[in-house]
Amino acid sequence: MKLADLQDRLRDTRGPLAITGQGSKSFYGEAPQGEPLSTLGLAGVTAYEPSELYVTVRAGTLLEDLEALLVAQRQRLAFEPPRFGGRGTVGGMVATGLSGPSRAALGSVRDHLLGASIVTGRGELLHFGGTVMKNVAGFDVSRVMAGSLGVLGLIAEVTLKVMPLPAATRTLRFEADQTAALRQLNHWGGQPLPIEASAWWDGALLLRLAGAQAGVDAATRQLGGDEIPVELAQPFWTGLRDQSDEFFVGAERAVAAGERGQVRLWRLSVPCTAPELRLPGEQLIEWGGAQRWVVTPLSPEGVREAAAAVGGHATQFRAVDKSAGVFTPLSAPLAAIHRRLKASFDPDGRFNPGRLYPDL
Repeated sequence: MKLADLQDRLRDTRGPLAITGQGSKSFYGEAPQGEPLSTLGLAGVTAYEPSELYVTVRAGTLLEDLEALLVAQRQRLAFEPPRFGGRGTVGGMVATGLSGPSRAALGSVRDHLLGASIVTGRGELLHFGGTVMKNVAGFDVSRVMAGSLGVLGLIAEVTLKVMPLPAATRTLRFEADQTAALRQLNHWGGQPLPIEASAWWDGALLLRLAGAQAGVDAATRQLGGDEIPVELAQPFWTGLRDQSDEFFVGAERAVAAGERGQVRLWRLSVPCTAPELRLPGEQLIEWGGAQRWVVTPLSPEGVREAAAAVGGHATQFRAVDKSAGVFTPLSAPLAAIHRRLKASFDPDGRFNPGRLYPDL
């Protein structure tokens, strides 16, 4: 379906619509409602300037196809969005706002989003942003689309900042319990080290160094640890990025098999200096301690209280029973802002109703 055809459909029809690409992230957020509206007809790269470090791409484009183009120019999407078995699309990447292992060091989807074209609930095509990052007064509408789960509008096309591949990378492994790993991560975080990603799970802390060869070599000598061969390190970071490694596969099975839907996979966003969270179940820690994954039968109230106690919040990432709400409830002022945004872009409430919050 061409963009003009999609706009005509929106003008000529009524009722709720569930925006979808490949459906790789349909588990995330509240359950989709409404007639499916596919973005897969909106595919392809419309502009790419390697020397200017930006690419403009349509929403239905597979991430794998986009990244193959970038790698040919020794460039990348530095925030490492998960590809979920090769089915992830650019539109879904922006709508969910999910980033991979390097997010703490290099920024999120939102940080790399330069511009966006969206279709409103009444079929209007709107353009926001451009091809460069600018400091300007006013509301940066394109970035609001990141993490909106499609409730504001259909993302038709986006412009993204791209970055060169690092000259050198290296992965180091350290034996450490969770408390020691968090303490060490915070110690290293205050030093000028080229740490691009970190992960702690099951008594092992892994660091990925990236940058100039001399800097990576110097950091390796300073940090110590066991160097992991590339042929083992690369699959680990890829599995972590795409949520296809042992932890996430086990978590998905545990959620599916949990009695009465009580086992859930939670994503906790907390200050990197937060102490060990003594929650029942298995944990995996990323982003220097700021992102903590927990597979637990503990009640949603218990998990959210634990996250709030250290200044963070919790999201039900995978769950059978979502009756307690996927996302942490908004404060009244913030909820009012969300409702006004929804009314401005989708006044008839057609796009992904309830996918983010029940009243949006």
